[in-house]
Amino acid sequence: MSKYNEIKAALLGAGTVGGGVYKLIEKRKSEMPSKVQAELTITKVLVKNLNKKREGIPDEVLTDDWQEILDDPKISIVIELMGGIEPARTYILEALKAGKNVVTANKDLLAEHGKELMDAAEEYHKDLYFEAAVGGGIPIIRPLKECLAGNNITEVMGIVNGTTNYILTKMTQEGMDFGEALKQAQELGFAEADPTADVEGLDAGRKMAILASIAFHSRVTFDDVEIKGISDITARDIKYAGEFGYVLKLLGVARNVNDKIEVSVSPVMIPEQHPLAKVNDSFNAVFVHGDAVDDAMFQGRGAGEFPTASAVVGDVIATARNMQYDCCGRIGCSCYKNLPMQPVGDSRHRYFLRFLVEDRTGILAGVAGVLGNNGVSISQVIQKPAVDGVAELVVITDKVETRHLQDALVIFGEMSMIREVASVIRVYSQK
Repeated sequence: MSKYNEIKAALLGAGTVGGGVYKLIEKRKSEMPSKVQAELTITKVLVKNLNKKREGIPDEVLTDDWQEILDDPKISIVIELMGGIEPARTYILEALKAGKNVVTANKDLLAEHGKELMDAAEEYHKDLYFEAAVGGGIPIIRPLKECLAGNNITEVMGIVNGTTNYILTKMTQEGMDFGEALKQAQELGFAEADPTADVEGLDAGRKMAILASIAFHSRVTFDDVEIKGISDITARDIKYAGEFGYVLKLLGVARNVNDKIEVSVSPVMIPEQHPLAKVNDSFNAVFVHGDAVDDAMFQGRGAGEFPTASAVVGDVIATARNMQYDCCGRIGCSCYKNLPMQPVGDSRHRYFLRFLVEDRTGILAGVAGVLGNNGVSISQVIQKPAVDGVAELVVITDKVETRHLQDALVIFGEMSMIREVASVIRVYSQK
C-alpha cells in the first residue's frame, strides 16, 4: 500500500488537448508523489460518444454521464476541456458548488463569464485555474497574478493567435497573398476549416480580455475589446511596412492610460527591431511592461496537444499541492478595481494609410490638407509611380486621436481624386 494519498481527477473532453493531458499525467505518474506529495490519477473522462476509441485513454475510464462525476466525492479536481459556453459553464459552477477544484482552458467562457466563475470559486473556497486559456504552453496568467504582483502593469501586448501569425509570416517571408497563406495554414492543421474566429481576431480578443482583467485588476469582457482581423491585409501592405522599417503582426494590445483601459486586437506595424517582430510562424509571445520589472516577454508554442497540455497539467499540479496544504482558493479573482474603458475614439495611435489616387498634380497637397484640417499630421510619405492613371500614396501619421482620423476618412470617401482608401493600419508606438 502506498504511503501517499491519492488525488482523483476527472477530465471533461477527450479531444486533442484532453488526450494530451491524460497522456502527460500518465507519463509523469511516477513523479507525482515527489512533486505534490500525493498520487494523482484521472479516474473519469467525460465524452459524448462512448463507442469512439480514444488513443491512450482506456475504455473503462470513459463515461457520458456528468452526474457520475459530480456525485463522486472522491473526485476532487475537474479538468474542463470541452470548450464553448454551455454546458461547460454549468458543469464548472456545479463542480465548484460540490466542493471540487477546477482547471480549465476555456477562453470563450472566461472572457464572457469570468466574474461569475471567479465569484463561485471564492464562495466555495476552491481553486479555479486557467493558465492554458491564453498562449497555449506559455506561462503568463500565473506570472501576472504572482511573479509580477509587485508591479503596476501599464501595458500587455502580444501575439496570441498562432494561426494569424503563421499566415502573416508566410506573407512577409515568401510574398504570399492572404488566401494562399491561409490555405497552406489549413493544409498543415494550423487553421480550422472555418478560420473566422482566428483571422477576424475573435480568438485573440477573448484572450486579451482575460489578460487585461488580470493585468489591470479591473474586469474586461470580450465586448470591451476593439477588434479588427487580418483578412483585408495585402502583400502590398506588408511590402510597404518593410520599406518603412516595420513588420506587420496581429497584436492584442491592452493599456492602462491614466486609469482608463483600452484593449484592442488589430493588425499593427511594429518596428523590425522590436522583440515581437521576430516571433514567427505559429509561435505566440506576450510582452509586459511594469513599473518595477520594466519589460518582460514570454514566448513559446501557442497551441497544440502537448504545449497546451503542459499548461493544463501545471495547473492540476498547483491545485494538488494546494490541496495537500489545505490552501485552495488562495489565488482568486484579482479584479479589485473598477476602471472605465477608454472610448475608442479617444485612443491615440499612429496610422499607416494607403491611398489609390488619380495621377494628377495637387493630390498630395489635397490629402495633407484634409489630414491637417482634422488634426492629423504626417510623419512619413511615399508616392509610387502611376499605373493606368492611378497612383499609390502611402502615409504614416503622427499620433492622433482615432476620432479625428475617422473624420478625415469620411471626407476622403467623398473626394473624387481619391479612388480608394485601400488600407488603414495602426503603427505601434510607446505611450
